[in-house]
Amino acid sequence: MDDQDTRAGVGAQFRPTRNGGMPMGIFSRTRDIIAANFSDLLERAEDPSKMIRMIILEMEETLVETRASAARSIADQKEMQRHVDRLHRLQADWADKAQLALSKSREDLARAALIEKKKAADMADQLRKEIGILAESLHAYEVDIDKLQTRLREARSRQSAIAARLESAENRVRLKQLMTSERVDEALARFDQLERRVDDAEGRADALDLAGPKPTLADEIAALAAEDRIDEELAAMKRALGQVDTGPDAGKER
Repeated sequence: MDDQDTRAGVGAQFRPTRNGGMPMGIFSRTRDIIAANFSDLLERAEDPSKMIRMIILEMEETLVETRASAARSIADQKEMQRHVDRLHRLQADWADKAQLALSKSREDLARAALIEKKKAADMADQLRKEIGILAESLHAYEVDIDKLQTRLREARSRQSAIAARLESAENRVRLKQLMTSERVDEALARFDQLERRVDDAEGRADALDLAGPKPTLADEIAALAAEDRIDEELAAMKRALGQVDTGPDAGKER
């Protein structure tokens, strides 16, 4: 690259801009978010959970844009420093040319070379100022990014708290609606009826246990047969003892 290309390229690419060429929109947007009062926003919102989701989304997008802009500024700063180094070499080259022209008694060429050297020096000074402005802006970006991350953590914490409170409130509403509903009274009344039916069934079962099982026909006949066997055995015992069975009172001793 020759001298004219170097000066033209540097001049066209790096002109003094507000805040070192960094987008003011992102600066103002970031500062607005950092300064925002979340509590006031949530109090005015009809749907706090939706509002805080929108806030978090806006903060995340702004954080991404801010980091991207800071990365571009860092890249610009490095490129500007390369141009400064190139201009330093250009100044040394013009100084050598001026020295050569003066040694050949060409003071006019030496003067022209020194003028070019001064132009390169002036442009290098301008770029160094731009680099300084970029450094200040990058520091501001760093501070804003840190604050924005803090606000983002706060918003996410608020989101979790609001979600928990909202769920608790909805559960309480459902519980109150359930407790004040006639359906609950009807269900409880049905439970009472069911318990009464169970009590009646248990009572009948207990009564059957007290009365004992009703003997069947076969059981009664078997009982008669057993009674006959007992009578026969008793009569045999009496005969063995020499007693005479004379009737119902035969078993009594005389």
